[in-house]
Amino acid sequence: MSPAALPLKLGTRGSPLALAQAAQVAAAIEGPVELTRIATSGDGDHSPAEDKRRWVDRIEDALLAGAIDLAVHSAKDLPGALADGLEIAGVPQRGDVRDVLCGAGSLAELPPGARVGTSSLRRAAQLCALREDIAIVPIAGNIDTRLRALEEDGLDAIILARAGLARLGRPLGAALDELVPAVGQGALAIEARSGDARVATAIAALRHAPTERELHAERALARALGAGCHTPIGGHATSLGDGALELRAFVGVLDGSLWVRDSLTGTDPVALGEAVAERLRSVGVEAILE
Repeated sequence: MSPAALPLKLGTRGSPLALAQAAQVAAAIEGPVELTRIATSGDGDHSPAEDKRRWVDRIEDALLAGAIDLAVHSAKDLPGALADGLEIAGVPQRGDVRDVLCGAGSLAELPPGARVGTSSLRRAAQLCALREDIAIVPIAGNIDTRLRALEEDGLDAIILARAGLARLGRPLGAALDELVPAVGQGALAIEARSGDARVATAIAALRHAPTERELHAERALARALGAGCHTPIGGHATSLGDGALELRAFVGVLDGSLWVRDSLTGTDPVALGEAVAERLRSVGVEAILE
């Protein structure tokens, strides 16, 4: 059998959301695709993440070893720098980027001193900036585990990503347009070995140029700020047409007492991300991040 006739091996984590996302990509690829579940260092470990790489480490190892041909990730889980020899080969059209409130219709509806569950430092910082009376309760686990925590742990609400809920067919909650989303939120990233022509051909119809440009701008912002799992930043780029992008950013401390927002337009995604990072540094964002 010729290499072109062999199934493409697509690697993914084994969570319900990761499998749903991988299946979505596999269904859109012409030709046979074989899903391969790979447990990463982060799976089953609910301690605070020190490095995003632990969500992709063993998948990247499998790519480099040739055990799989491509991988599908939630773009917000990707570290700022991929392993040498790997690249983001394509990005499908983005889902809804917004955070949502599950358990209440809006922030205004939450009672004074409401207990709100989230594992995201970015969400916590923005929520406290909007409602200083709210008590943040850390929650961990996959989407269904967090939804159960809403019922079982006496929480008034939890915050999740709308795109993940939609991909799993769960109730979508109330959109929080006030929050700047995470870098890469709502987007999927297809990772492959650099220059792999077979993968490039297989996913060509999946690629969505506006989403790719948005993601590159957001990731450039995060890299320029040295952002990781413990950095409460938001970054969201929107395509305006004619090649222009608007990039919004948020950086804040966890109790909401100090924060900075900025937005800028440009046409070069990487230059735009770096320019917004430089503007944030010019007003002392390093002190906030520390």
